[in-house]
Amino acid sequence: MRGKVIPVCATGLIVTAAAVSSCGTPHSPAASGAGKTASITIGLPTSTPSFANSDVAVAQAEGFFKKEGLNVNVESLSSGVPVVQGVVGGSLDIGASSTEPVVNAAAAGAPVQIIGSYANKLTVDMVTPSGITAPAQLRGKRLGIQQVGAFREVMTRIVLEKAGMTQSDVSYVPGSASGYIGALVQGTIQSGVLQEEQVLQVLDTDSKLHVLVNFAKSFPDYFYGGYVVSKSWLAGNESVAERFLAAITMAHRFMYKHKAATVPIVAKNTGFSASVISRAYDVLVAQEGVFPVNSGLDTSRITDTINTMKKYHILTGTAPAESSLVNTGPITAALAKLGGAP
Repeated sequence: MRGKVIPVCATGLIVTAAAVSSCGTPHSPAASGAGKTASITIGLPTSTPSFANSDVAVAQAEGFFKKEGLNVNVESLSSGVPVVQGVVGGSLDIGASSTEPVVNAAAAGAPVQIIGSYANKLTVDMVTPSGITAPAQLRGKRLGIQQVGAFREVMTRIVLEKAGMTQSDVSYVPGSASGYIGALVQGTIQSGVLQEEQVLQVLDTDSKLHVLVNFAKSFPDYFYGGYVVSKSWLAGNESVAERFLAAITMAHRFMYKHKAATVPIVAKNTGFSASVISRAYDVLVAQEGVFPVNSGLDTSRITDTINTMKKYHILTGTAPAESSLVNTGPITAALAKLGGAP
């Protein structure tokens, strides 16, 4: 499932309009007509897949992509920033990214649209040593991030802003998503924004660590992760987009109904034990319901997220109009075929 990291045309943290014009023509699937097999490349926002991104693995393992006539190649990147760059540059057909890089790219003029969701609620916590009992105590500490503008840094920045601090009050320590557990246990960082399975693993490993911030509870209306495409790619591949989202929706519905089958797929995909993934399933799927079984593109949730970005100085330009940022056409067509789910 894991592909090599691929180069992208734009190299800045924000995808600019200039970068769009310099990247050339995006590639298209081998066949995009309805009923024909299409080969597509999708990008995931972590070097090691998380539970939140494992809908792709489930769709692959259970044959949902095959059923929809899709050959799917997966590229695992370092964060949502290079994923969005890859979508704009044409090296990726579809990208999975948290909302912030997509909104900021659109604000800079990039022709990107969100067409679906992999997890429309936050799935992460901030973990720190137990001696840190309030965000204000992060001042002067070493905080783990992916890169500035990427999801985990954005979540960290929101915590700092709420506590009256900025990046200048702490030291950022860049690292890979898979490196947070070791860095926290070793004490080389004093904060990390971790996916649920990582939280469970690190708390099992070191009793001196705890959850400082549960983001799902602190920001219940935040729209987490969506599938993003370029407008030009979508214009020529509407059927492919619909079929991709149909397969992903089938995967989400399967996950809710079949824990026993889902856990080993996710465990293999993420590299965590079945025991840890089983417990993460109970939180993410059974309790919080983070995976949408229908559209997942809730207008109020996306608006609230953009407003949160404004409030905490995450937005780097003028917010794009939601009508331009979100395209519900492909998921609506997919649901028309699949039927709605309660």
